[in-house]
Amino acid sequence: MSEEAQRKEQSPEDAGYAAPQEADQPSSAESPAAPVSREEFDAVRTERDDLLRSLVRLQADFENYRKRIERDRAAEHHRAVGAAIEPLLPVLDDFERALESHRDPAYEKFRHGFDLIYRRLWASLAKLGLQRIEANGKPFDPHEHQAVERVETDKHEDGIVIGELAPGYRFHDRVLRPAMVRVAVHPAETAGKAPRNDA
Repeated sequence: MSEEAQRKEQSPEDAGYAAPQEADQPSSAESPAAPVSREEFDAVRTERDDLLRSLVRLQADFENYRKRIERDRAAEHHRAVGAAIEPLLPVLDDFERALESHRDPAYEKFRHGFDLIYRRLWASLAKLGLQRIEANGKPFDPHEHQAVERVETDKHEDGIVIGELAPGYRFHDRVLRPAMVRVAVHPAETAGKAPRNDA
């Protein structure tokens, strides 16, 4: 056998080469972790619970902030719309006075067209949130009624609104204009009251 053939038959170990290490041999980085003490575990768990509580508080604060912003936006929108509607209230008054005063049959077609315009205007304002304040037959409410006359009578309960001189209007929860009303007062409530003399 020639020398060249003998060299080819030599194993890697015989030739002076070292065999590579097995891939599944554990390295120093894969050594098992040191056990955690009870105190360390409790400290980590406490920190986790604190973080969870902080997260819950932050979520609640953000939700409250979002709701407050939405309420403020809605209130600002209502204020703007109410400010735009308020100058139109005298226009509604004029429409109603005109419809009440013109009853002549000769003007019936004119009155019908006038009434149609009034109804469309009122429907548009009501759609925005305008409401008429009920007054007749209701107990006097200083927040919604303005008494312009006190009528002595025993035919109605004391403090009952018995007449409306001008309608009042409410926009959502805000009174744009109180109703101008007459209020019933029992004669016994005023009889025998002498005028005050502060002099």
